[in-house]
Amino acid sequence: MARSKSSDRWLREHHGDPYVQKSREDGYRSRASYKLLEIDEKEGLFRRGQTVVDLGSAPGGWSQVAAEKVGDQGLVVASDILPMDAVPGVSFIQGDFTEQDVLDALLAEIGDRPVDVVISDMAPNMSGMAAIDIPGAMNLIELALDMAQQVLRPGGTFVTKVFQGEGFDALLKTMKSDFRRVATRKPGASRARSREQYQVCSGFRGRQGA
Repeated sequence: MARSKSSDRWLREHHGDPYVQKSREDGYRSRASYKLLEIDEKEGLFRRGQTVVDLGSAPGGWSQVAAEKVGDQGLVVASDILPMDAVPGVSFIQGDFTEQDVLDALLAEIGDRPVDVVISDMAPNMSGMAAIDIPGAMNLIELALDMAQQVLRPGGTFVTKVFQGEGFDALLKTMKSDFRRVATRKPGASRARSREQYQVCSGFRGRQGA
């Protein structure tokens, strides 16, 4: 089957992308690693010994960065519906974290350790139709935020990919209610034409009613 023009354009862009080339040189599994590295450089997300939860982790680029940053005394617990090859210092649980058995497995892996940072680079398979893609993306963000609300320690940080569109204002309002500071970042590694940006929510106020 012949490739479409858009597919050919994506392949040319991908293979000519300096971040793709740099990820191969540096041993990262995806160019997305540099998005998290830049956000960390500006926001100071990670410290040695922290506990981090990485949602939608495959193929593992963000998990690699988090594991390097928290070191041997830290813990990174990652989860994805898709399989992910092992990353040193990362405990991976395959499955849908919104299902109770997968959530229980995540919580068991975390144990009594307070979670310092929850990160999510999740996005749905994009169709190119905003009426379908934006609601799908918002649903994933809401699920990740709900997870963060459950496991973060007071003062913790939540980082998530978001897309501007219907539902964003309500989401932002919730974030500002739950966290003391909410910042928007568009890392250099994000492609210019992409509508993605990242919300960095720090200073978690703690679960309501807890």
